[in-house]
Amino acid sequence: MFSLIDPQTLAIASVIVFLGALTQSLIGFGLAVVASPLLYIVDPQLVPAPVIVMGFSIALLTLLRERGHLEFNGLQYALLGRVPGGFIGASLLLFAPQPVLGLAIAAIVTVAVVLSLYKFSLPVNKTTLFGAGVISGIFGNIAAIGGPPMAILLAGKDASQFRAALSAFFIFSSAIALTILGITGLLEIKHFWLSLMLLPSVLLGYLVAGKLVGSVDKHKTKMATLALCAISALVLTVKSVIELLPQ
Repeated sequence: MFSLIDPQTLAIASVIVFLGALTQSLIGFGLAVVASPLLYIVDPQLVPAPVIVMGFSIALLTLLRERGHLEFNGLQYALLGRVPGGFIGASLLLFAPQPVLGLAIAAIVTVAVVLSLYKFSLPVNKTTLFGAGVISGIFGNIAAIGGPPMAILLAGKDASQFRAALSAFFIFSSAIALTILGITGLLEIKHFWLSLMLLPSVLLGYLVAGKLVGSVDKHKTKMATLALCAISALVLTVKSVIELLPQ
């Protein structure tokens, strides 16, 4: 199992996952947005399947904590949209070379950051939920970043309802994403072993967030998270462009 990744890479990846899990537990989303670009730089095999598995884990923990605030109304339409979106994302994974995927992940993170900075007032209905689900599926199966489209659409809810709704969506959408990756041959047993090795960092991030959730400034946390994401997207872009240049 430990031959899949060297100890130094595992240690770096564990810190990245801890920061992502801490962020998601505090503000409702962020594990994939924080972790995916950095993990792809560290070791491309960690994206997207292991991040999706870890996202499922933190979403389950968060939903257990916020279950009293869950309103599932309409989320089934978003989950329905995850299916075609997921197949589109998986198709791109199958045929795009690694540097191009790196650029795609960096672009998705950049879009997520920009959208998170601006407040969009969209009606929450069957059409917008389905559309957000499709975009979430594309982003999710390329980079495991399926949260921002739904986060923007559900931004009008209070903090507890927001975290609960997103967590419920993540749980089911992660299962859909992994199923699609399995069907398309992009999911291997090594991805589950890698996820297992990083799971302690997810649990630690969740537990630390539980101690901080009532005392941290959510807005400042969000701004710091978006700044980190923007920097990591820029680094991944530069790395990918260099790899695409003729040697």
